[in-house]
Amino acid sequence: MEKKVITDFVHPDIDRYSEEHTSGETPMMAKLNRWTHVKMARPRMLSGAYQGKLLEMISAMVQPEKVLEIGTYVGYSAICLAKGLKPNGELHTIEVDEELEDIILKAVADAGLDNKIKLHIGNALDIMPTLQHTFDLIFIDADKINYKNYYDMAIPLLRKGGIVVLDNILWSGKGVYPQPKGDKETAVLKELNDFIQ
Repeated sequence: MEKKVITDFVHPDIDRYSEEHTSGETPMMAKLNRWTHVKMARPRMLSGAYQGKLLEMISAMVQPEKVLEIGTYVGYSAICLAKGLKPNGELHTIEVDEELEDIILKAVADAGLDNKIKLHIGNALDIMPTLQHTFDLIFIDADKINYKNYYDMAIPLLRKGGIVVLDNILWSGKGVYPQPKGDKETAVLKELNDFIQ
């Protein structure tokens, strides 16, 4: 019997309840969230309020001095992660799409974090080897095909006891079942999960 792929990984009622019982966005973040959904072609890539608060909480618990983010999109998650930085902390974020640079820089400035967030535009696989830092927290949320490569390159950059957070690792539950032919993203994520385990 063929298993059906889960399309609603989290029941909408549970998702809504969780959002209703999580601290709300600041007006600036709500504006960025809304703008992204109105103006961007793929707004689903935005971390959003609920995930943003989770990232902010993780960062606040770790209290990192240095954070690395792979995959910036419009800067929402970078801003959330930067809120947990130590006073002298710094977040490095890498975005491959140069057309997003001005959008990211505006969002970071609007959040008052332009002195905390350093944006790198280009391919993360090229940029990561040039970083001369050890990071306390690394967040990977970029193209899924390269997740294993990003993970492999992240570990040497991570301080002992540091944390790597991977977005989309459950991939809406698709990794639980045999993937359809040609679904390379699910295959890569399953391989990475098995490797980490």
